[in-house]
Amino acid sequence: MSGRARLTLFAALATLLTAWSLVPLVEEAGWLLQAALLLAVQSAVGAGARRVPLARFLTVAAQLLVSLLLLAFLFGGKAGSSGTGPLAYLVTDLGALFRQGVQDVGEYAIPAPLTDGIRLLLVSGVLLIGLLVDVLAVTVRTAAAAGLPLLALYSVAAGLSGGGEASWVSFLLAGCGYLMLLLAEGRDRLAQWGRVFGAGSRERGPVASGLASTGGHATAPVRTGRRIGVVALGVALAVPAALPALGGGMLGAQGDGEGGGSGVGGTISAVNPLVSLQSNLNAQDNRVVLRYRTDSPQQGDQYLRILALDEFNGVKWEASGRALADVPKQLPNPPGLDAQVRGTAVEVSTNVSASDGYSQRYLPMPYPATAVEIGGNWRFEPAGRTLVGDQLGKDRFQNVQGAQYRVRSLLLRPTAAQLQNALPADEGVRAEYTKLPDNLPPVVADTARKVTQGARDDYTRAVKLQDYFAVSGGFRYNTKTASGTGPDAVARFLEDKEGFCVHFAFSMAAMSRALGIPARVAVGFTPGEKQTDGTVNVSMRDAHAWPELYFEGVGWTRFEPTPRSGISVPDYARPQTPVAQPSAPSTLPTPGAAQPSAGPSQAEDCPPDQRKLGECGGAAAAQDSASGGGGASPVAVLGWTAAVLALLGLPFLPLLWRTRLRNRRLASGGVAAAWLELGDAAWDVGTVPDEALSPRRAAARMVERGRLEGGAAAAVHRITAALERALYAPAGTGAAYPELAEDVRTARAGLLAGVGRRTRLRALLLPRSAARLSWAATARWSGAASALSARLASVRGRLPLRGRG
Repeated sequence: MSGRARLTLFAALATLLTAWSLVPLVEEAGWLLQAALLLAVQSAVGAGARRVPLARFLTVAAQLLVSLLLLAFLFGGKAGSSGTGPLAYLVTDLGALFRQGVQDVGEYAIPAPLTDGIRLLLVSGVLLIGLLVDVLAVTVRTAAAAGLPLLALYSVAAGLSGGGEASWVSFLLAGCGYLMLLLAEGRDRLAQWGRVFGAGSRERGPVASGLASTGGHATAPVRTGRRIGVVALGVALAVPAALPALGGGMLGAQGDGEGGGSGVGGTISAVNPLVSLQSNLNAQDNRVVLRYRTDSPQQGDQYLRILALDEFNGVKWEASGRALADVPKQLPNPPGLDAQVRGTAVEVSTNVSASDGYSQRYLPMPYPATAVEIGGNWRFEPAGRTLVGDQLGKDRFQNVQGAQYRVRSLLLRPTAAQLQNALPADEGVRAEYTKLPDNLPPVVADTARKVTQGARDDYTRAVKLQDYFAVSGGFRYNTKTASGTGPDAVARFLEDKEGFCVHFAFSMAAMSRALGIPARVAVGFTPGEKQTDGTVNVSMRDAHAWPELYFEGVGWTRFEPTPRSGISVPDYARPQTPVAQPSAPSTLPTPGAAQPSAGPSQAEDCPPDQRKLGECGGAAAAQDSASGGGGASPVAVLGWTAAVLALLGLPFLPLLWRTRLRNRRLASGGVAAAWLELGDAAWDVGTVPDEALSPRRAAARMVERGRLEGGAAAAVHRITAALERALYAPAGTGAAYPELAEDVRTARAGLLAGVGRRTRLRALLLPRSAARLSWAATARWSGAASALSARLASVRGRLPLRGRG
């Protein structure tokens, strides 16, 4: 194997070993095999282009073109674009899928589901890094600089994954790949010096082999390089383990996610699912994540609750760590609910189906649930009345992705009088759910007391706080506002009066606690949009946060301070005296109400990914069938066929160029053109032209190296004699030579017959004489540059000079 071929191989291997660090970011690793195959094709194209040889920029352009065609062929048509033809499949769809992948990255937690968009990002990213490594290490011959793109790839993967037990394996693989690339380049550079000196008398073998001719051991430079690499990797792995670990700061440690605790599913560690809530509210495609059917008489009030954040530590709201238990067949009574309020409640049954792209570990349910029927490994947290996915293995947890489950819950109907006359909360509840950090700005409590001035009970205070945010306080709803952290975040929100549900829920809960009312923040979804078939679709923009306040006899009760369109204020939370109603909030229609709409139909609003999953209802399906959406159009088929033929025909371009050039030369009838064609034919099979030789000596060299005999050798000598007559005989004495083209073809056939199959295929598909293209391009560029320089010089010569005369 040649030095450049070895470098090409190790450059691709280093890229793949570094790309292994991306595997923990997604749930499946099948994309890595696709990336490896495409990277192999990209590297092979580069190796072939360098063997021709082509100019450096042409080599990189060929690799980039083939990579783009392969990506378009693999991912084209998966974005569900409504356009047709090759442009829509190869450009529009690929761009749409790339944008979808960027959105998916922002919306999913790690490990993310392997959507088509994320797969495209991963594969194209590996191909791009592989191209940069190949250019630097092989084309430019600076393997040390190739470590920069490899470092960028590893840094992105390590930063997103946040480390973990597998991080040292990824580092080891990436480091080994880079060191092997450096050793391969060093070996190739040493081989150019001929033999190794100073390695001992036994080691006389060529450096290109890397082995001594007698001893069979690695030469001294290779051994030294290997030792340095092993020591460097060992130090890099051992030193961090010996250093003290650093804390996670304000954002918390890695364990501040959805796992944690000792044992399998033992406790819930601190979790903050609001990290992606803002991105969900700002999502462009608004995909459906849940679909449910319920018999609730008040579907517009049925929120799907994920979990409650009950601890405010001065930096953020989060769920406190609590013990988990097995899911009982009948869930215990909700805390604080007495028999009188429960007697007026209605038991509701809800069947929920989760999307395959929704991987939340907490189970969305109506509150308060009384029983849950679901498959899989789930655990119950009694204080928050939530179901949490159990640990299934190392870094793997049960989640709601694709789950279908049934929830029985209570539709509570407390009256304003019951809430107003509620007894004081239990001392334990009050102590736990009214705690506030010592560094909370005084303006929070001062504003709470000012807003609720004159109220004589907790219920009235709660309603006044709600109306302050939703109606009378002048607050604006804006999902682009930064969520903020720290004790001053609530004070800034009270001053700026702009934010989204997180700001309103956090602020009302903190102000309620400042007034001595037990409060926490719930996270989940608003009721969603009812469809014509009776089901309800819950999309990402239905993500929501709201405060829950505790009243003895009723339990945890929802309030709604967010002035957002489509959010319903519970009947019990409406003020008892007439007040101005907000312009933004509006209650959802009851289940029996009609659903008129002046906007576009559901089929027109349905995003392409939902249309492919059949999540757009009957109207969209009917539209697809009417428009022929079940198959590709003839224009699209022709476009795909043309693209495939172009891709398959790419390796035959040198053959077509060489054939066209040969026919043009022979058709001219000139002896000089025929001699040039004969020299290129010998060059294609390995006999490099030597311009210093006379025609007769060049012909003898061609016959000898090409092992020509009989008619082929005679044809070469006839062509040589004709060239000598054309060069040296007096003008007008040359004889006609009608067999010139046939003799060239005979000689070429003899040259091809005298070599092996591999060399013959190389001469046909990758002819060495194609280097004339690069020479011609360089000559034209030099000529154009010289002409431009001369023209500029002449212009300068005609310009008058200051001070002349």
